[in-house]
Amino acid sequence: MTDLSHAHVLIVATDGFEQAELFEPRQALLDAGAKVTLASLSTDPIQGMKQDEKGDTITPDLTIDDVDTEDYTALLLPGGVANPDALRMNDRAVDIVEEFVDADKLVAAICHAPWLLIEADVVDGKTMTSWPSLRTDLANAGADVVDEEVVRDGQFITSRKPDDIPAFNKAIIAALAEETADA
Repeated sequence: MTDLSHAHVLIVATDGFEQAELFEPRQALLDAGAKVTLASLSTDPIQGMKQDEKGDTITPDLTIDDVDTEDYTALLLPGGVANPDALRMNDRAVDIVEEFVDADKLVAAICHAPWLLIEADVVDGKTMTSWPSLRTDLANAGADVVDEEVVRDGQFITSRKPDDIPAFNKAIIAALAEETADA
């Protein structure tokens, strides 16, 4: 079993996140021994969605304004439609993505979450995937878009949808294991 006890993953999400895309990777990381911190726009509970139905809520550990990206090994961005759409309009959320990219840290995004990567202007020349409705946006921002369950391009891991979560989780854990082995 992979030991990620040296990894500290930041999840950034707000209301409207796709429930499985936050809870399942979070649990897989915790099960592998990683420390996981959830940041949002406030510390009020955020609403998950199961497609278009309300799901469970989760209470963030801190606000994005209190995030120091130097404290983290990797960034995880769950999808859902409303979640990344709101976050890409928040300057600090976009700055967090840029800071992880500039520090050459792992950034994992699933479903609609690549909207935030587009807003941070970090996809040009990268091979990525996403929910089908974002693929034109990714291509217009300079990404080489493919239709695969999970894509790793350097520090980026992208995935398409909830059905791809097992492969997404496996890729994130493998990438973090590589990084901690190199440390």
